[in-house]
Amino acid sequence: MLSKNESILLIEDDRVDIMTVQRALKKNKISNPLFVARTGHEAFNMLRGDNGKEQVTPALILLDLNLPKMSGIEFLHKIRNDPNLSDQRIIVLTSSNEPKDRDAAFEYDVDDYIVKPHSFSEFTRAIATILELWE
Repeated sequence: MLSKNESILLIEDDRVDIMTVQRALKKNKISNPLFVARTGHEAFNMLRGDNGKEQVTPALILLDLNLPKMSGIEFLHKIRNDPNLSDQRIIVLTSSNEPKDRDAAFEYDVDDYIVKPHSFSEFTRAIATILELWE
């Protein structure tokens, strides 16, 4: 389980999905700091402390693949090729159930690949499953 002071970085551009993740974390009694980036560029800047962004060092990154400007796969390529960031724990949380997307994500050593559920109760169970990685 994540310790109380370890943060999570959610990289997601959809406002409804951001709120759903926030609600699912709360429902699972997870009060860890949650940082949100809406693009891969913004997330990378947060991780590096570039462009005036406060540097964040999350214990876990939740990554959507369908992002504007820089896809989730492009983000994975960039982070895995940065020696200061290459060991980040990343779980893909996306609507894509395409085998090519799953295969591409695992080529970049993601910790897990979860297809976003359609209902809130399923989403809450998915978040609980993600957090079990630390138990």
